Amino acid sequence: MTLETLAKDIAAAAEADVKALIDEAKAEAKQILDEAKDKASTITDEANSRAEREAAQIAREVVASARQANQKSILIAKRTAMDDTHAAVKEQLADPGFKGRASMLKSLMAKADKVASADFVIRPVEVDKKALSDLKGKRKVGSSVDGLGGFILEAADGSVSYDMRFDTLLETAWSQSLSEVNKLLFE
Repeated sequence: MTLETLAKDIAAAAEADVKALIDEAKAEAKQILDEAKDKASTITDEANSRAEREAAQIAREVVASARQANQKSILIAKRTAMDDTHAAVKEQLADPGFKGRASMLKSLMAKADKVASADFVIRPVEVDKKALSDLKGKRKVGSSVDGLGGFILEAADGSVSYDMRFDTLLETAWSQSLSEVNKLLFE
């Protein structure tokens, strides 16, 4: 064997070793790449699944929050309507030209005659002072009190009083019929 043949054999063997190493490296690289793709696919699938669950949860929370906000808005609107209705009734009762005022005062005075003796003093709301002076009978008319209308019937010694002012009667009637008013307005 000549030196030239030996060099060719060594080069061929080296070339075969290099080719085998390259083929092995390519196979290993392909295996690593396939594993990386599988791992990336698993991570992507898990991330997508988690993102879908989170999106569904957020959607439920947003819908629940919107429903709650709508319910709150409805309650506020109902409360505003109730307050407006109450204010309108108070405004009507405060109006000196209110058509039912004279009959209400007569009715209250008849009730006063049943619950108290003639020595009780009538303390009128200023707007009704003249009308109550005409209806007082044997009772005295005392100093005026604040209110929408009506009067306070007070014992001469101040020990007992009956509040027959429109304000008090309205508040009592309003609280007793609140559910009825609510039904009338909103059902």
